[in-house]
Amino acid sequence: MTNQEHSESLTETTTGPALRVRPRVWIGIAIWAAYTLLVFAVGKAMGVPYTDLGESGSNLFLGAGVSLIVGAVALAITATLLGWWRPALFDRHRSVRWPIFVPILMAVALVINLVSTDWGSYDGGFFAASIVLLLVGFTEEMANRGLLVVALRSRLGEGWVWFLSSLLFGLMHLTNALSGQDLLTTLQQVAFAFAGGTIFYILRRTTGTLIWAMVLHGLWDFSTFAVGHGTPGAFAAFGGIVNQIACVAGLIVVAFVIRGAKERTALA
Repeated sequence: MTNQEHSESLTETTTGPALRVRPRVWIGIAIWAAYTLLVFAVGKAMGVPYTDLGESGSNLFLGAGVSLIVGAVALAITATLLGWWRPALFDRHRSVRWPIFVPILMAVALVINLVSTDWGSYDGGFFAASIVLLLVGFTEEMANRGLLVVALRSRLGEGWVWFLSSLLFGLMHLTNALSGQDLLTTLQQVAFAFAGGTIFYILRRTTGTLIWAMVLHGLWDFSTFAVGHGTPGAFAAFGGIVNQIACVAGLIVVAFVIRGAKERTALA
C-alpha cells in the first residue's frame, strides 16, 4: 500500500465515509466569514435597521428573513460541495448525558417567553415573518457548530473547538452595531451569544447531533422576538433570569462534554 493510500485509508477510518474536501481550519473560518458578510450585506441592502426589525412583519422579513433564506441556500450548497453534511450534523460519539440539563433550562426560558408573549398584538404578516425567523436555527448552527466545527476538529483539540466556535458565534453579532444597534448593547449581545453558543454546543455533544441545537436555536430566537412584540406578560422577566442561569451553568459544565471527546475529522 502506498503512503497516499494508507493516508486515505486512515482518513476514512477516523472520519467515516471519505469527505469530498479534506477539512482544514482555514476553510471553516472562510465559511464563517463569508456567511457573516453575506447576511450582513443582504440585510443592509434591505435598508431596515436592526433596531426596527420588531416593528412590523415587513421589517422583520426584509431585515432578517431574506438574509436567512439566502444564507440557508448558500450553506446548503457549501455543505454539499464539500461533502461535509454528515460530520457537520452528527458526532461519532456522545458525551456524558447529564449536562443536557443546561439546554433544558434554556428550553424552559423559551416556554416562559412564549407564555408571556402578547399574541393579540400579532397580525398575519408579522407571524409569517416570525416563522421565517426559525431558519436562524439552521443557518447559524450550520455555520458555527456545523461546518466550522468540522474544520476546527481537523487540527485542534475539542476544548479549542468549543471555545473558538462559541467565540466566533458571539463575534458574528458585532455586525448588529453596524445595522443601528448601539455598541454597548451589541457587546452585551456578543457575550450572551458566546454563552448561548456554549449551550448549543453542549446540546450537540450530549445528543450526538446538531439537529436538536438547530431546533432549540430557531425556537429561542423566535421566542425572543415574540415576547418583545407588543406588551409582554408579567412573567417575561423571569424567562430572562432562567436563561441567564442556563448561560452560567453552561460555562461551568462544558468541560464535562469536552472531556474525552474523539471527534477529529482529519489526520493532523
